[in-house]
Amino acid sequence: MKRIITANVNGIRAAERKGFFYWIKIQNADVVCLQEIKAQENQLDDRFYPKEYHCYYQFAQKKGYASTAIFTKQTPIQVIKESPWDDINFEGRFIRADFEDLSVISIYIHSGSAKQERQDLKMAFLTERFMPYLQELKASGRKVIICGDVNIVHQERDIKNWKANQKNSGCLPEEHAWLDELFFEVGFIDSFREVNKEDGQYTWWSNRGQAWANNVGWRIDYQILTPNLKGTVKSASIYKNERFSDHAPLIMDYQL
Repeated sequence: MKRIITANVNGIRAAERKGFFYWIKIQNADVVCLQEIKAQENQLDDRFYPKEYHCYYQFAQKKGYASTAIFTKQTPIQVIKESPWDDINFEGRFIRADFEDLSVISIYIHSGSAKQERQDLKMAFLTERFMPYLQELKASGRKVIICGDVNIVHQERDIKNWKANQKNSGCLPEEHAWLDELFFEVGFIDSFREVNKEDGQYTWWSNRGQAWANNVGWRIDYQILTPNLKGTVKSASIYKNERFSDHAPLIMDYQL
């Protein structure tokens, strides 16, 4: 397994109309993880199940909301659509594919920008449920790649306007601290930063103003590795030649 792509498509039907599935075909990725599908199973025809892949969706019970997917060339040993958390399952925010010695997870972490209640839910999930789950994954010794929209920038180099956003969801001090704990204390790896240390590397741009044109962005999409995958990253890129959504696909090449 060499190439893994993660992309928040912000509506898979809209992304398809913009050429996303043609682009996927020419990327020749081993695994593609998608978030924010915003569709139900009965709304997707063969165009959304490319024949080159085994395609697995986890649909939200609420119509037109959230949802995740994993496309994989290799047949998984198992696909786990039910996370340990009922509310996450209700919104279709988690799907996991297990291979022989590797698991790949596609996850869509809450945005807290709508109202304080959602931000509180986001932080409670991260600290009380997701962090213990990640620690269990580490302790199991299994190799795991967690792909998805985490909705948090980590450091100042990961966002254009760091100071101006310190009171906004996704750039709050407690959110940075959560990623600090994950990367610096628990030992998980921000795979992109293994090979790219540059500023101005973003994966999401607001649709307001001229954010895309001026590269006023946030890096909130990740491929996060268990510590036992250190040294496997070969290259990283953010695809910006075309726009399929307000996020850009994150492409990682590994030696696995």
